[in-house]
Amino acid sequence: MIKHFQLLIIGGGTAGIMVASQIKKSSPKIKIGLIEPADKHYYQPAWTLVGANTYDFDKTARSMSSVMPEGVNWIKEYADTFDPENNSVSTKNGERYTYDFLVVCPGLRMAPELVEGLTEAMEQGVVCSNYTDPNHTWNTLKNFKGGTALFTMPTTPIKCGGAPQKIMYLADEHFKKIGVRNDTKIVFAIPGGVIFAVKPIAKTLMKVVDRKDINVRFFHKLVKVDAKKKIAWYEIAKDLSAGGCVVMSDDDSKTLDKEIQYNYKDVEVTKENGRFGIHFDMMHLAPPQASPKFIAGSVLSTPEGWLHVDDKTMQHKKFDNVFGLGDVAQLPTAKTGAAIRKQVPVVVSNILKLIENSTLSDKTYDGYSSCPLVTGYGKMVLAEFDYSKDFKPDPKLNKFPLFVGDSSQEHWRLWILKKYMLPYLYWNKMLKGVQV
Repeated sequence: MIKHFQLLIIGGGTAGIMVASQIKKSSPKIKIGLIEPADKHYYQPAWTLVGANTYDFDKTARSMSSVMPEGVNWIKEYADTFDPENNSVSTKNGERYTYDFLVVCPGLRMAPELVEGLTEAMEQGVVCSNYTDPNHTWNTLKNFKGGTALFTMPTTPIKCGGAPQKIMYLADEHFKKIGVRNDTKIVFAIPGGVIFAVKPIAKTLMKVVDRKDINVRFFHKLVKVDAKKKIAWYEIAKDLSAGGCVVMSDDDSKTLDKEIQYNYKDVEVTKENGRFGIHFDMMHLAPPQASPKFIAGSVLSTPEGWLHVDDKTMQHKKFDNVFGLGDVAQLPTAKTGAAIRKQVPVVVSNILKLIENSTLSDKTYDGYSSCPLVTGYGKMVLAEFDYSKDFKPDPKLNKFPLFVGDSSQEHWRLWILKKYMLPYLYWNKMLKGVQV
């Protein structure tokens, strides 16, 4: 028997639970089904702190049943195929559900297979990642004896784009605490040409890099990890032939000039077939990330495999009764919980308005996102921006006396926000349907 819902939601992460909660708060009689196979719901923004031993991993998890809004039908299955022409979704076990409106927000997936050797390196524990196992990251940091500490990130879109460097700043301070920092060279190899896309934030972070004596290597595209030899292989993802950005003298063939490298450190690098292999003693990375396969292979996706939605209304580009948000959506802004916080009210308002009189509401999403960039134990910068990539703090934050000030600069008050206030707001307000 086919089950019908007025609203069907795919995904029980931040976006799915928030949409369901806000819809139920506004219109309790709307029949909602939510497809989500997981038993647990995680507050992943705290995993950076777990990896640095300043937050308990167990406190980041709650049962899915405890966060599921009252009155929502939890369908504990895997969504599999879409038939938007007939307003239906089928699950892996063959059940079919129909809808009046569909909200697609299953998040993204880790895709280490996109870098040769990375899956094996992660499975063997040779590299660590807060994205998959923050407890392993902490074990790696606390057992580190010195050498080259390599932090890196992929060329794919990732959730929380600042996370690959947050743990690096915390690691620097931990290494000092255990007495190995003087014997350590920290390298941050990134695919882009700037440390952060928002200029005032980048300026602050480069001061942090200076203070912590970190070597930043720009335009480094990670293509392979050799777990046995502990080498991360990179291609320089920029046309360097015209500018001569790579110094290729006989006696210094491995050194990159300042346009490509900042605060040079003489770490072991092997050059082979045009690639640069950085030898490491420990390595932390954000794995490559991709849209879930059932989204990428569906009629709802863009050619790149992400969900195809309007960047202002969050409505699907082809199917008017389908909306999408969160990490799965192809939007020109950062994939963060803060972005979801601003996207949800737009989706909710549009669905309620369509139910009421078949038109969209006047609410739109401006691309707001934020990255709480932890720069040390007790210090943080809050990057807030929209589609323009300009620094645009949320006025709501300045209503709290404790947080009045320039959030593009490091401050202990922002650490308090990250470690204590945001988790509280998440569990007790955001997931309960309260707009914050």
